[in-house]
Amino acid sequence: MKLLKLVPDDTNIKFLKWRVPFYIVSVMLMILSWVAVFTMGLNYGVDFAGGQEVQLTFEQRDEAPIPQLRELVGGLGYGEPVVQEFGQPNQVSIRVPLPEGTEDTPGAATAIGDRVIAAISAEYPGVRKDGNDTVSGKVAGEFRTAALYALLAAMAAIAIYIWVRFEWQFGVGALFALVHDVSLTMGFFAITQLEFSLQIIAAILAIIGYSLNDTIVVYDRIRENLKKFRKMPLPELLDLSVNETLARTIMTSLTLLIALIPLLLFGPASLFGMVAAITLGIFVGTYSSIYMAAPILIWLGVTSTSFVPQEGKADQQEKIARGEA
Repeated sequence: MKLLKLVPDDTNIKFLKWRVPFYIVSVMLMILSWVAVFTMGLNYGVDFAGGQEVQLTFEQRDEAPIPQLRELVGGLGYGEPVVQEFGQPNQVSIRVPLPEGTEDTPGAATAIGDRVIAAISAEYPGVRKDGNDTVSGKVAGEFRTAALYALLAAMAAIAIYIWVRFEWQFGVGALFALVHDVSLTMGFFAITQLEFSLQIIAAILAIIGYSLNDTIVVYDRIRENLKKFRKMPLPELLDLSVNETLARTIMTSLTLLIALIPLLLFGPASLFGMVAAITLGIFVGTYSSIYMAAPILIWLGVTSTSFVPQEGKADQQEKIARGEA
């Protein structure tokens, strides 16, 4: 039986031919994305904007009915709630956004929490209230800061790892590709005003991981070809390397999309933002591995001798002694 090949073995697409216009477009998109973030802002969820947190225990159940609770609380008119297991399987934490100005009105936030508890108790008798607390904007701001540090630390660690494994130019190229991916994802959420929560931070970290994996595969092939074809012009060598890894890149992306698209179209509303971010990240990450991470090596001075071991003085003296120099 003949195996299906999405990419023929003799594929020879001249990706690097269009590297300058693609770079210009990508840089412009990055700038526009951050302009959108700073001018339009992000639609922060309860995790980052503050809200009212209610903790409950379903004493007559082994597990809390989380999907039903999400639908029930969402119908109360306070916005999209965050419902999570908290401690035991029958314990939940429910966070709802607070209307503007609520924190300045004594007792208003607690009253909203009490309404949430009353609605759940009416539907599910035997519910025990374990807490009804307000998550202030200050605490939410600390969450935003911690999330930002997590993203920066992840990208810095990745750049250092690639620098150590390859050359410093590869670390800079990978970091630029990751900044490109994160920037376009942030711009997408600023323009669409989809809720930006801790789930989206997890999605961005997943995008970073996917993009990094794809970039390392391309970089590894570039390094092998630099050792194999030392006289080949660098743009041709980069094209060769990208074409040789293209089949693997397309198969990986299609496999992920087959799983993500049904979830995007038919999955629960609470997961839509995260799935949309990862789906966008697959396209952006694949693009950046080809048109961001590879071409930048030319401008950073990578040559055919970048991975050739340099001779030290002792090696040169030894060759002279043997009459080889």
